[in-house]
Amino acid sequence: MPDTSYESKNEELPKILEQVEDGSAQLPDFQRDWRWDDDRIRSLLASISLTYPVGAVMMLETGGDSIQFKQRPIEGVPQPPSTKQADRLILDGQQRLTSLFQSLLLGEPVSTRDQRGKDIRRWYYIDMRMALDPYADREDAIFSVHQDKVVRTFRNEIDKDYSTPEREYEAMVFPLKEIFNANEWRMEFEKFWEYSREKIIFWNEFHKAVVNRFEQYLLPVIELGKDIPKEAVCQVFEKVNTGGVTLNVFELLTATFAVDNFELRNDWKERERQLKRRSLFRNVSNTDFLQAVTLLATRERQRQAQKATPDMDRPPAISCKRADMLKLTLAEYQRWADPLMRGLERAAFFLHSKHISIFDAKFLPYGSQLIPLAAILTVLDRDNLSEGEQEKLAQWYWCGVFGELYGGTTAGRFADDLPEVVEWLGGGEEVPRTVR
Repeated sequence: MPDTSYESKNEELPKILEQVEDGSAQLPDFQRDWRWDDDRIRSLLASISLTYPVGAVMMLETGGDSIQFKQRPIEGVPQPPSTKQADRLILDGQQRLTSLFQSLLLGEPVSTRDQRGKDIRRWYYIDMRMALDPYADREDAIFSVHQDKVVRTFRNEIDKDYSTPEREYEAMVFPLKEIFNANEWRMEFEKFWEYSREKIIFWNEFHKAVVNRFEQYLLPVIELGKDIPKEAVCQVFEKVNTGGVTLNVFELLTATFAVDNFELRNDWKERERQLKRRSLFRNVSNTDFLQAVTLLATRERQRQAQKATPDMDRPPAISCKRADMLKLTLAEYQRWADPLMRGLERAAFFLHSKHISIFDAKFLPYGSQLIPLAAILTVLDRDNLSEGEQEKLAQWYWCGVFGELYGGTTAGRFADDLPEVVEWLGGGEEVPRTVR
């Protein structure tokens, strides 16, 4: 058998939902909020009741040395004790598992939305007679009602009332929140109908056709091993969440830094507010900022390694590729974030100078060139450059523009620009590759 970073297996739905409830299965902090609407929840419940496939769930085993994400429970689950650590994190399947947990196990009305996007709270039922009708559509048999369990007409008159168990028994509707406690509900149901033989037979048919299917439903689970690299988690998440918002490096690092109680999102929000004071920086993204920080951090790693081992054959590379950004430590971010902000300010003054004369983001030929420019000026750490240094820096800048060198994949060029331009400005004879 070949080595793989994952295993695939079928797991019983009730056991997975129990893990969700006790906090053994949680979400990584980068997951977005739950947002399924009422129609999708009813459709999902109908599929489960017919044992139709609803797609696989992807989990990440916790406990690895390379990955530590802040965790949070699925929406509706009480916050577990701070000492409770999940055994698995849900990478794909959050919407389905949240919908199933809230509708089947939570015991409270489900917080969802209607077709117009309005927030509503609903209980979910299945019409028992319709569920056993071979000609009825199962999605029509599953319905939801207002949190008071009363259905009203447009005139606000009561049309149906399921507000007590007795009214549920009489209407022959089964509350899906009782699906995993069906025997208790059955005893009261049969008692209500005075142990009618007809109703006992009816219940047995309903249990076989519906309840058993929920109890025995097998959900495919793909579990990633705890030693999978962080960049692989990012790539896998993007592949399986094609319908959602793309997961970027910023989201993953936000979850990683949160383990050490550092709120990267809040930190960036304040830095973004400062940067947006200049129209020149209105398109600078959080990922751009992290890329520049990574350039500076990897340069520092290289210099320290060379200092410790001068004859090192292959010192750590300067890089800002995704994999290197994901290896950025909180200490490195905190070391370089403030100096980079000053480097960006110096970049603005340089772009405003007679050599460039650009004052607004819409006139920047390549916004991505701000990343190496800011990193270069951060390393130089001087507010005033000599006229010769400014001319060299302008030459590098315009060679990049007119050579159209920043319009495609740029991470490799950034990594060359930083050491080559810094050395050139410092009197080095070798002309940077971008200029050549």
